Amino acid sequence: MTSYHKPDEKTLQGLKDIANKLRILSIKATCASNSGHPTSCCSMAELMSVLFFNTMRYKADDPRNQCNDRFVLSKGHAAPILYAVWAEAGYLKESDLLNLRKIDSDLEGHPTPKLQFVDMATGSLGQGLGAACGMAYTGKHFDKSSYRVYCMLGDGECAEGSVWEAMAFASHYQLDNLVAIIDCNRLGQSEPTSLQHDTETYRKRCEAFGWNTYVVDGHDVEELCKAFWQAQQVKGKPTCIVAKTLKGKGLKDIEDNLNWHGKPIPKDRTEALLKELESLIQVPNKTLCPELPKDDAAPADLSPILLPSPPAYKKGDKVAPRRAYGVALARLGQSSQRVVALDGDTKNSTFAETFKKAFPDRYIECFIAEQNMVGVAMGCATRDRTVAFASTFAAFLSRAYDQIRMGAVSQTNVNLVGSHCGVSIGEDGPSQMALEDLAMFRAIPTCTVFYPSDAVSTERSVELAANTKGMCFIRTSRPDSEVIYSPDEKFEVGVAKVLRQSDKDHVTVIGAGVTLHEALAAADMLASEGKNIRVIDPFTIKPLDASTILTSARATGGRIITVEDHYKEGGLGEAVLSAVGEEPGIVVTRIAVTGIPRSGKPQELMDLYGISAKYIANAVRQTFAN
Repeated sequence: MTSYHKPDEKTLQGLKDIANKLRILSIKATCASNSGHPTSCCSMAELMSVLFFNTMRYKADDPRNQCNDRFVLSKGHAAPILYAVWAEAGYLKESDLLNLRKIDSDLEGHPTPKLQFVDMATGSLGQGLGAACGMAYTGKHFDKSSYRVYCMLGDGECAEGSVWEAMAFASHYQLDNLVAIIDCNRLGQSEPTSLQHDTETYRKRCEAFGWNTYVVDGHDVEELCKAFWQAQQVKGKPTCIVAKTLKGKGLKDIEDNLNWHGKPIPKDRTEALLKELESLIQVPNKTLCPELPKDDAAPADLSPILLPSPPAYKKGDKVAPRRAYGVALARLGQSSQRVVALDGDTKNSTFAETFKKAFPDRYIECFIAEQNMVGVAMGCATRDRTVAFASTFAAFLSRAYDQIRMGAVSQTNVNLVGSHCGVSIGEDGPSQMALEDLAMFRAIPTCTVFYPSDAVSTERSVELAANTKGMCFIRTSRPDSEVIYSPDEKFEVGVAKVLRQSDKDHVTVIGAGVTLHEALAAADMLASEGKNIRVIDPFTIKPLDASTILTSARATGGRIITVEDHYKEGGLGEAVLSAVGEEPGIVVTRIAVTGIPRSGKPQELMDLYGISAKYIANAVRQTFAN
């Protein structure tokens, strides 16, 4: 076994000097912006110095190189010290740090991937470790590369359950290329943390979760060098370094005192404190350069990923869209090694298991931990290393909404798939019925929302999502549905399909998923009475094909009826309303689920909540009567 070589005294002094430089730069930046978290930066200065200038291997002039070690700042409020590190490494100019938090600077209050050295936006606490798990899993199992992943957590955020979901995941998958560092500085925002400096309890908890754990003095660079070296030797377990630190370390009368969180140093005290820190720097101009990484990860292949052949369904076949999702993903997996799938122990319901059977090495079981599943998926997708699809019941994605929201800030390209939507799932009842999911994903600025209505359009949704920039959500229905499109039908994001039309259409009816089939059944019923309606499949709810809807509405006397297996708030009806809202003479009647549903057979429930064919037909007859 390789033995530890303690760094020489010059190197150790250099690391101490860098730590104090990082403190100085953090204070200057937060003073310039008159906001920020200098005391949270000061507690982790030695940790950052040792990590970036002794432990990590990376190309300082190419921060997003695929071979570099990864760093996730889960305690995102300490952004100024991350920026200071990259100034010390020569990537940023020190003068740029004084633009912290300004409207025209990408050095924002919390880190975002507008910066090349940031993979995941953080700041909503408790999320960094899940993303780091995704990066580490990708490095170990997909890239099969030597890069390592480091994640810096605050002690306060360890109260978040998502941290422990990630801890369980990392030990289960023996992610020995992952190191979590807990900056245990005792003080939260408004009062001390629950454990304060009880590092022994942190150690026991981490060990109980299956992590190799070291408790260290977070201000002792020699001890830190050794701990990070030891972590590299450990096989079969992730490592957690619990670093006992002092918030505001090095700042007289501020160090380890409450009520300094998120406050810049007062102007009348800054000069004296900076002088004190500068006096500790012994060799001001010594530069320590990071070691370069091994060149053992290939650049990402960004070529389009297409289905190897058209969907193998015939019109009239009965296939559940959720089942078609699994088939589509497995077929897409044949076209590209980059396609990976994740699920939260629902793979035999979402049909992610079809992909798992075809490509077991590219499937990640995340168990019943949806927040972590979404975080891991986003971590897998960073630096375009994978095209990640994560699936569960759509209702359970609401649990991960904060991760989803932060995914937009992270510019993630992750694809989320929610099955079992609406009352049409039947007997399982309201706890399993997604009735808010369209509202949830429509509110995400970077999200494309697919709502396929048959097996062919589901396969094309999956293919399009794999090639669409930004987050994608695919809503897959549970019931078997008739195939209404031929295998060679072309689909595009933001382009609707008009399925029934004539010169005598009286109303435009827009349905999606199960309600599209109900609308078609209603059209047949009404046709036998001599009443014609136009039926539209929107295909994507966001972006919505406003021009097709407007053209149809004008051709049908300005009358639109929307019908959806979703609550009224934020769903298909509201999407249509916002698309036509400024057009005079258009009236939108919305049919949607109201109230909390109950168990029952799918058809019974669709009748009970008024979204079935006969209720659509009644709504159309009403417009005739009017």
